[in-house]
Amino acid sequence: MNNASNRTIDPSCTSKPPLAIDIILKLDLFGIILYSILTFMAAVSMLVFLEECIYIYRKVPANKKSLIIWVNGAAPVIGTMSCLGMWIPRATMFTDMTSACYFSIVVFKFLIMMLEEVGGDEVFLKRAGRHKLRISTGPCCCCCPCLPHVAITKRSLFLLKLGSFQFATLKIVFTILSIVLWTNGNFDLADMNITGAAIWINPFVGILTIIALWPVAIMFMHLKTALRTLKLIPKYAMYQLILILTQLQTAIINILAMNGTIACTPPFSSLARGYMMSQQLLILEMFIITLATRLLYRREYNPLPLEEHNNSEKTKMVVLQESP
Repeated sequence: MNNASNRTIDPSCTSKPPLAIDIILKLDLFGIILYSILTFMAAVSMLVFLEECIYIYRKVPANKKSLIIWVNGAAPVIGTMSCLGMWIPRATMFTDMTSACYFSIVVFKFLIMMLEEVGGDEVFLKRAGRHKLRISTGPCCCCCPCLPHVAITKRSLFLLKLGSFQFATLKIVFTILSIVLWTNGNFDLADMNITGAAIWINPFVGILTIIALWPVAIMFMHLKTALRTLKLIPKYAMYQLILILTQLQTAIINILAMNGTIACTPPFSSLARGYMMSQQLLILEMFIITLATRLLYRREYNPLPLEEHNNSEKTKMVVLQESP
């Protein structure tokens, strides 16, 4: 019976992720082709992003340069980090944390970018003085249509910014805390025990994420008509797609790996193979998104026309009638 157990359970199925050199030595022809193509995609994504940065610095007004560069960099940065995690599986936790920290900043930058496309805070408040914000939107309150509309003031605008900014700040803080706890042996993504740090930190970060996405959704619902000519809807779709792929898709694959649904394939354990599949999918997906975002943001950045009182379809914001 011992011999049978030894034949059915490979030692690598219960060990740590393999070293990079172990992966290189065990690659077959298909593996060499796959790793080469995915690495090429990650490299092209970063080159496209660098070329886009040069274009933005030459053609885009100063108040929008850094914002658009941050938002454009989401897909290539995540793709590059995923490529590093693919080649160095033991660094997956750090590459994922780096991608998550970057995207937390992108959430805030996307909100500010929408305001700057209108003309900045002062212009937005001036244009939106007779409008109201509909806060019954996702991901927090999409099921609460009875919520009252909120007047657009400096205070409400500040609260919207604060809602996204807290995520950009606290995500970095909790990432540093996780790394510190990991070095002390107290943080393990696979540890779902009540005494583990991951079971407490990750859900709290998830709550912060939902709170941060809410102001962006509110602002998008308000400005999607005014900024339709600037392709705000497909830009927002790309932003949401990155969020879904990096959070939901990765979480599903990791849960399947922890439950043993994804089989162990030496030199990868089930969990390490799940991480590997997630990294490889992200490289391909971020490559496609990088090309799509390049088309969306590569345009002439002219000032938005002033809003007309006749609510022209090209310039109006969403007008919400007050309840009688």
